[in-house]
Amino acid sequence: MEFCLLRGLLLVALTPWTLGDDGQVTFVSELSSKPAQKLSKYSWFGNARLQRFHIPEETAVARWLFSVTKGHSFHCGQHNVTIHIRWGAPPVINPIGSVFPNATLWSPSLSLILPVTSHSSTTLNLSNPAPGDWYIAAHLPEDDGRIEQKGFPSCSYFFQPQLSIRRAVDIPTLQQGTFLQQTAAPDRPARLKLYVPEFASSLSVSVADCSSGEGVDSGNCSLVLRLGSVSLQHGPVTVNCSGIGCSAALSNPPWDTWLRVVVESGQDNRTVTFSIVSNYSVGCKPKSVGLTADDDTSKLRGNSSYTNSTSADNSSVVTDVAAISNKSASPLSALASACVWSIPVLFEEVDVLSLRFTPVNGPNVSVTHTHATLLTYPLHTQATGGTLNLQLTLNTTNVTLGNSSSVVACLSPWAPVLELNRSQPCRTALFGGYGVRVNASVPKAVVRLPFPQSTTWYLTLQLTCNSSDCGNTSLVSVVPEVFISACVEDCGTYGECRLLRSYTYLYAACVCKAGWSGWGCTDDSTAQSYRRQLLATLLLTLSNLSFLPAILVAIKRCYITEASVYLFTMFFSTFYHACDQPGIAVLCIMDYDTLQYCDFLGSVCSIWVTILCMARIKDVFKYTLFMLGALLIAMSMQLDRKGLWNLLGPVLCAMLFMVTAWVYRGVRRRHCYPPSWKRWAFYLIPGAMCALIGVCLYIFAETEDNYYYTHSLWHILVASCVVFLLPPKEKNREGSGWSRGWSWNWSWRPRVCGYTLCQSSKDELYTVT
Repeated sequence: MEFCLLRGLLLVALTPWTLGDDGQVTFVSELSSKPAQKLSKYSWFGNARLQRFHIPEETAVARWLFSVTKGHSFHCGQHNVTIHIRWGAPPVINPIGSVFPNATLWSPSLSLILPVTSHSSTTLNLSNPAPGDWYIAAHLPEDDGRIEQKGFPSCSYFFQPQLSIRRAVDIPTLQQGTFLQQTAAPDRPARLKLYVPEFASSLSVSVADCSSGEGVDSGNCSLVLRLGSVSLQHGPVTVNCSGIGCSAALSNPPWDTWLRVVVESGQDNRTVTFSIVSNYSVGCKPKSVGLTADDDTSKLRGNSSYTNSTSADNSSVVTDVAAISNKSASPLSALASACVWSIPVLFEEVDVLSLRFTPVNGPNVSVTHTHATLLTYPLHTQATGGTLNLQLTLNTTNVTLGNSSSVVACLSPWAPVLELNRSQPCRTALFGGYGVRVNASVPKAVVRLPFPQSTTWYLTLQLTCNSSDCGNTSLVSVVPEVFISACVEDCGTYGECRLLRSYTYLYAACVCKAGWSGWGCTDDSTAQSYRRQLLATLLLTLSNLSFLPAILVAIKRCYITEASVYLFTMFFSTFYHACDQPGIAVLCIMDYDTLQYCDFLGSVCSIWVTILCMARIKDVFKYTLFMLGALLIAMSMQLDRKGLWNLLGPVLCAMLFMVTAWVYRGVRRRHCYPPSWKRWAFYLIPGAMCALIGVCLYIFAETEDNYYYTHSLWHILVASCVVFLLPPKEKNREGSGWSRGWSWNWSWRPRVCGYTLCQSSKDELYTVT
C-alpha cells in the first residue's frame, strides 16, 4: 500500500493569480514512498519487483529517487540493478533476449542501469509528466542457475523507490474560441489546460500578439509551444514560434481528456506577453441513440442466445442487410449518409484478469467502404496486468472479396483513426496504433498486446479497394474478437500462467519449464529434448532404489521401525520427483503439495531415526524420541518447508543424544566407544564421509543444469551412509518379538493384575510303572 511520508502545500508565489496578469500559478508538493523490497536475479517476470505510483493531473515536475542497499556486510562484488519505467501499464521487459510469441507486439520502456556495491541511488526528473499510474520494475542481472538453499547467508539487495512531485492547483483553462492573455519567462513558463471532447477530429492552439517589451525586437518573440505530456515513450508536440505568433495543430487528438499546454520563453531575462486561443472541430459523429434504454435492455436480455452459438449466425448480418435493402432503400441510404458507424459493445468480466468484449448486435460486424465502423473498448487499471487480444476474422460465407479488396483495421488508444485507406498510417496525433488487414488470401489476423495501457481503446474497420468503387462488394462482415486474458495463450505446453500481486495490483506472467523461455514460453532455443526430460525423470526416480539395501539391512538387524521410515522415504521421494519434472515426462499419483511434504518429512525423519539408532539408548526412550521428533518435524515442515533449521535442528539434537550416550558408555567402560577399530575404519568413517559429501553436493553444488545428476547422487550417498552407519544387531533383540533373524516368536504369556504367570520350562518327568 502506498503511503505518504509528507503532504504539504508550498507557496511559490504569494501574489494570487488573476486572469491576464503575470501568469503565476500556485504549486503544492507531494511525496510518496514504497517499502524496500528484496531484489532477485531475473529468470522470468515474477523475479522483477513491481511498484505502482500515481501522478495526479496538473503535475509540473516529478522526481524519482531510486535507492539500492546491500543487505549483508560480506563482500559480494558489484552488481548492476536494472530499473524499468512505464506509464499506463507495467513495463514489458526482455532482459534475456528471448523470442516473443507470434503476433505479439510490444514497445520497450525506459531502462536505467544502477551499479551497486554497498549503497547506491539515482534520480529521474520529468517535466510535465503524463497523469495517471506509473509503474517501476527492478531486478538483478540474469539468473546464473545456482540453487541457493534457504537459510544460508547470501548477497541480498533491497530496492526502494520514492516520488516527489510539484503540482499546480490553479492552472487556467483554455475555452473554445476565447483568447486568454498570458506571460512566460525563461524560468516560469505559462501552463494551461484544455478539454478535448469525444469525436473531436482536429485541434489547434494559436499564439498571437506576442510582445517582449519595449525595443526594436519587441514584436519578434521566441516561444516554444508544447501540446501534450511526457510519457517517456511519447512526447508532446513541440512548435518553435518566431515573430508575433504561431499555431500548433493536432489531427485525431485524444478524446475525452484534458490536454496540457505549456508555452516557454526562449529569451534570456525577458518576460513575454502573448494571447493564446484553442479551437477544435468535429469531423463526424455517429447517429444519436436517444435517452430511451429499452432497446439496449432487450439486446442484453437476448445476448446469451447468440453468444453461445457463433457458427449459426455467421452470415446473418449480411443476409439481413440485403433483405432490408430489397424492401426499402431508406436503411442503406441512412448508412451511406453517415460518416461513422458506432457499434455498442458488451463488457463482460469472466474471471480474474479475464474480460471479454462482445458487440451487442451479435458477433458479426458489417463493414463498408464509404465510412468507418467504430467499436470502443474501455480498459480500467485492473485490466492492464493481462494481455489484450484482438482476433479479426473475415466472414466470406455470402460475400467473396476480390484480390484487390481488403478490410483494414486500426486498434489505437485514446482516439480512433476514422479515415482508413491503404496509405493512411494507424496513428493518432500523440499515440501510435496497431494496424491489421484481412482479405481473401489472409482471412484471419491476430494481435496480442501484453500489459495494455489503461485507457479507452478504439477499433476502426473499413473496406478498402484499389479504386474508389469496390464494385458489387459494398458491404462485408467480419468477426472482431477482443478480450483480456491473463497470459499469452495460457503460456503454452511448457509454461504456467501465474497470478502475481503488488499490494492491491494484480498482474500475470508465464513461468517456463524444461528450458523453454520467452513471454509466452515459446522460445525453444534452450529447450530440453524429450530424451533429456525422460533421462532426468529416470535418474531422479530410480536413484531412490538405493534405499533398498538400507531397508534390507535394517530388517536383517531387527530395526523394523527404521526400515519402515526408509520405505516411506523411498516411496514418496520417487513419486515426488516423478511429479516434479518440468517437462512432459511427468507422473503424479496424488497432489503435488502432498508429495513434496511427505518427501521432505520422510527425508528428515530418516536422518533422525538413524542417528538415534546409533546412540544405542533404551527402547522406551528411543521410541519416545522417535514419536516426539516426528511430531515436531511435521510441525516445522508445515511452518517452513524449505527452512534450513528443519534439517539442522533434528540433526543437531540427534547428534547431541548420540554423543552423550557414547561419552557415558566410554567413561563407564573406561574405553573408547564404539570399542572396535574395525567399526570406525570400515563403517563409521565411510558413512560420515558419504554424508558429508552428500550434504556438500546438496548445499553448494546444485544448479538448474546439473540438478538431475547432483540430486540423484545425493539420493545414493544418503542411502549409502545409512547402510554404513546403521549399528549391528543388538544381542537382546529377541525380547521385541524377533528371534534368530527371520523366525517369528508367537509365544504369549497371560498377565494377571500386572504380574506374569510363570511357566516352567523344565521337562515333565513321567514314572514308568
